[in-house]
Amino acid sequence: QMQLVESGGGLVQAGGSLRLSCTASGRPFSNYAMGWFRQAPGKEREFVAAISWIGGNTQYADSVKGRFTISRDNAKNTVYLQMNSLKPEDTAVYSCAGVRTMSWITPVKSNEYTLWGQGTQVTVSP
Repeated sequence: QMQLVESGGGLVQAGGSLRLSCTASGRPFSNYAMGWFRQAPGKEREFVAAISWIGGNTQYADSVKGRFTISRDNAKNTVYLQMNSLKPEDTAVYSCAGVRTMSWITPVKSNEYTLWGQGTQVTVSP
């Protein structure tokens, strides 16, 4: 069973940047589409970004387009989320997710994913 572990969260001022990492262990994740989701207190979990397992296709939520970039390094079993121009409304627990799928697929719904990390807190101060 593959396990996902996120890192890179923390406290940053508005306008700053963070890079989240999600490393998979247990088996190669090169045939897994990967996604990032976030959940703020009192709110439902929402889609942030997804990347196909070949890395060519990406999807972003409208709220993060132009500010966040998802990428992956299959040799390192790691997917990244580069977050720039952070806003206080980006504050949430960010979780990575994975699902074994066809090469070009970028799932955007949480119920399409079968594997989840434990999450990492991102806090953006005004």
